Amino acid sequence: MTTAPQPSSHPATPPSPPPGCPAHASAGGSELTFQADAVPLMGPRFQNDNRAQLYRDMHAQHGPLAPVTLPGDVPGWLVLGYRELHQITSNPALFSRDSGLWNQWGRIPADWPLMPMVGKQPSILYTVGERHQRRSALVSDALAAVDPFELRDHAERFADRLIDQLCGRGEADLVSEYAKVLPALVLARLYGFSDEDGAALVPSINALVDGAEGALEGRDHVQSSMGRLLASRQALPGAGVASRMLNHDYADGFSFEEILEDMMVNIVAGHQPTADWIGNSLRLMLTDDRFAASLSGGRHSVGEAMNEVLWEDTPTQNIAGRWATRDTQLGGRRVAAGDLLILSFAAANGDPQVRPDRSAFTGGNNAFLSFGHGDHRCPYPAQDIAEGIARTGIEVLLDRLPDVDLAVGPQALVWRPSPWLRGLASLPVRFTPTPSTAASGGTR
Repeated sequence: MTTAPQPSSHPATPPSPPPGCPAHASAGGSELTFQADAVPLMGPRFQNDNRAQLYRDMHAQHGPLAPVTLPGDVPGWLVLGYRELHQITSNPALFSRDSGLWNQWGRIPADWPLMPMVGKQPSILYTVGERHQRRSALVSDALAAVDPFELRDHAERFADRLIDQLCGRGEADLVSEYAKVLPALVLARLYGFSDEDGAALVPSINALVDGAEGALEGRDHVQSSMGRLLASRQALPGAGVASRMLNHDYADGFSFEEILEDMMVNIVAGHQPTADWIGNSLRLMLTDDRFAASLSGGRHSVGEAMNEVLWEDTPTQNIAGRWATRDTQLGGRRVAAGDLLILSFAAANGDPQVRPDRSAFTGGNNAFLSFGHGDHRCPYPAQDIAEGIARTGIEVLLDRLPDVDLAVGPQALVWRPSPWLRGLASLPVRFTPTPSTAASGGTR
């Protein structure tokens, strides 16, 4: 569950550069200034189906660091190399998460569309140093206390409930009706929401993540709901992640608003990548003959499919980012103080230096960078929770609908046009209509 960008409840305004700060000087020392062949990160090449081929082409042309442009012709580096991405995330002193270092703030308008990704916000995403370590420990410890048996029980129960709503029809969209609902329901329950309140959160979480019409209203609903939950747990502690965050040893060092922000980040950023992990894995299993056995009743290939997706179609593709704290060399390039580096987990996973044969089956190889690396990686307990939700969701679906198949040709499936996240717009399927669990006595 690598943290994904989200709209903030606080105005994200460019920080004022400190007088004489070299990081805010002209980027004239950077090669970015001279790259006429930079690729627009929001352009059509990043919206096609074969994203892996694009990364290979960029690596062949530019090496492990490729110049890209963001809206308004704002320059940045896209980190394509596995070794280089590992080096950046292992060295926060040289490559900081502090966007105040950016040497482009002088040309960034307040309404820049990517401001929610780079503007200063009071969440764990934008905290650095010792304070970030304490904040990360607070979140990780609260998530680590989730009982794996309880997690699976919640995931199975909600998965059955969702399948009950569609199993009698013989057709469904497994993205909108299943994958984009299940993680939010489970996460809300783990945080301490009732099933009813959790269900009411799902449309708002999806609206917030999609960033389309209703996103701001969705954010406000999620924020107010989480605020009420936290306030109730302050008055009457109980089970759930929210209570554990409030009662952690480090909680006294952070305000109510900061803990609320981190709850927002984790439930929203945990939902969408997990939803895409489910959807992308089901797509692979429904279109690749290697996984056909799973659809005949077995489940031995579910984990392998999920692993392969993290290598080939990882939900979190690119994330902004890191900022160089001084002039340096990386991947044979001159990187200037204040340059923006966008981390491409998807490209690094396919780096020809570590995966010369992309056709080889990934098997149990877990060396992917899909959850990030270093201080700002997805917390390990969050990764375990995401895997538990995704695996259970897929297994329950295959148990309940063993003859599920695509309702359209594989080429008709459409990916959402985002350079940041990788997920299907829809996954239409058909299957033999079956009774609900309630109608069949409550068993699968």
